[in-house]
Amino acid sequence: MRALLVANPAATTTSARTRDVLIHALASEMKLEAVTTEYRGHARDLARRAAENGIDLVVALGGDGTVNEVVNGLLHSGPDPERLPGLAVVPGGSTNVFARALGLPNDAVEATGALLDALRERRERTVGLGLAAGTPGTEDESVPARWFTFCAGFGFDAGVVGRVEQQRERGKRSTHALYVRQLMRQFWDEPNRRHGTITLERPGTDPVTDLVLSIICNTSPWTYLGNRPLYASPEASFDTALDVLALDRLSTPAVARYATQLLTSTPERGPQGKHAVSLHDLTDFTLHSKVPLPFQMDGDHLGLRTSVRFTGVRRALRVIV
Repeated sequence: MRALLVANPAATTTSARTRDVLIHALASEMKLEAVTTEYRGHARDLARRAAENGIDLVVALGGDGTVNEVVNGLLHSGPDPERLPGLAVVPGGSTNVFARALGLPNDAVEATGALLDALRERRERTVGLGLAAGTPGTEDESVPARWFTFCAGFGFDAGVVGRVEQQRERGKRSTHALYVRQLMRQFWDEPNRRHGTITLERPGTDPVTDLVLSIICNTSPWTYLGNRPLYASPEASFDTALDVLALDRLSTPAVARYATQLLTSTPERGPQGKHAVSLHDLTDFTLHSKVPLPFQMDGDHLGLRTSVRFTGVRRALRVIV
């Protein structure tokens, strides 16, 4: 088997020594080339070349951002699970939602052992993914399409992600406490929390208007707070299209209610109430906003948008599990 390992040297929870140990372990089982990323987008470029050169497997060693880049490189010309290289993930970030949602251990060494077992036993699954692009006929129509593996967000939660990225650029470590602090600051600074600007449109139904935030899930859980999984859309799955949780109000009582529901959510029950909209298994929908709002995918802040078109694509990529 010819394999490419794409390693992010800035991954939060792996050291250079750990990476060397993992590389040696993988190289004992396959013909492995290991490359360390050097710039934003490098993992995407490496995975694209691997797909073009007939590599059998691409291993992403890093956090969810590294995985997202690798996936976008592999699917540069569109999904083709039978032809494209398989994907394997060794978690090295602070949260590792995609890897954990696949059932992998959250420790890089243990995950490597699980990966080697899966390769020997030929265990794999084909997962669905989300695709987001600029909406035709809007000012964002030229924004290129981009795949995401576990979630996207338009509005409030994307603003939190943007604030966290700003703090990390200033040298702060990515911790759950940092996310909580930035969430509170985003709440107090949010100008549209009582009167939302987002409209959700989908074929064959009336639009849903005046939304403050919209969380798009490709799997469940949505994210983790430490070891606690949070289920925004419990029915979301890699085997279906996309789920949406949207809120039309972020008053203090509403935030307290839905934050408590998220913290106590389970695989059977997520946030519910008169200000919550939950939609399941959507293959095609669009989010529009009256004003530019923050947008994020897989925890990566992508700037401000006024309109995003989403597509849920079933059976998009083979993953070694």
